Amino acid sequence: MKVLITGSNGLLGQHLISVFVQNKTYDVIATGRGANRSPQRDHYIYEAVNLRDAGSVQQLVQKHQPDLIIHSGAMSQVDDCEKNKDACWDTNVGATRYLVNAAEKINASFIFLSTDFVFDGLNGPYDEEAPVNPINYYGTSKAAAERLVRNSKLSWAIVRTVLVYGVSNDPHRSNMITWVKNNLQQGKKIKVVDDQWRTPTLCQDLAEGCLLLAEKKATGMFNISGSEVLTPYDMAIKTAEYFQLDTSLIEKISSRSLSQPAARPAKTGLVIDKAINELGYKPHSFAEGLDIVAAEIK
Repeated sequence: MKVLITGSNGLLGQHLISVFVQNKTYDVIATGRGANRSPQRDHYIYEAVNLRDAGSVQQLVQKHQPDLIIHSGAMSQVDDCEKNKDACWDTNVGATRYLVNAAEKINASFIFLSTDFVFDGLNGPYDEEAPVNPINYYGTSKAAAERLVRNSKLSWAIVRTVLVYGVSNDPHRSNMITWVKNNLQQGKKIKVVDDQWRTPTLCQDLAEGCLLLAEKKATGMFNISGSEVLTPYDMAIKTAEYFQLDTSLIEKISSRSLSQPAARPAKTGLVIDKAINELGYKPHSFAEGLDIVAAEIK
């Protein structure tokens, strides 16, 4: 079975390559912007493709004829999306449209990676049936892309996830855990909000969840995230304590004090009962996730 993975230079993309290559029942084609930055270099094909160009997307899909496309590529920096709306829309909606159109021509299955930011954060955690109501442009673009996938003729699954953490091979990319660790190790003070609630997701768990979807040929909407509701401040403290770093360097602040371009939903997080019951999904606890991240850093 051939699987095409987009966004393969990102944190999730790198882990998707790893789990699908290790499974050995998939022929993997990976695509990203620029040179291949994944640490896994063997047993798959990499092609640098601009997904915002319809012709390039069509050519890629026609060339490789994948049975399944996993679309994890996105513009996901929330404030950048708010400040560069055209680029955000072209990347998150336009590229999805091109991939859906190309997939329909060869009848490929489609897994689309989405986000808890399609919700307003008033009534989280959310299940798969909750109505979307984004409060920033990133969430708006991902909700629009979800509609494209849902209205397509494809056999599709949409995966919503939350605050993904792990270790990336790209030194220019960081996430909550590595950001806290790196700053505290340098003795730098950091400010972290304590009035946003999430269900943080270990990247390996998310990649394994996508593999489960592929193996079971599951369709529909699935929440795949961690199971614990934590604030970023909770995560920062737990990370500092795990790595035996100075927690006094962490200042608890409110979201309002940051004056960020994009609004953040206050209480999201996802209910993952469906993934557990239908897919056999088993996320690690946050403490277990820290063990895994620490082992990868070493």
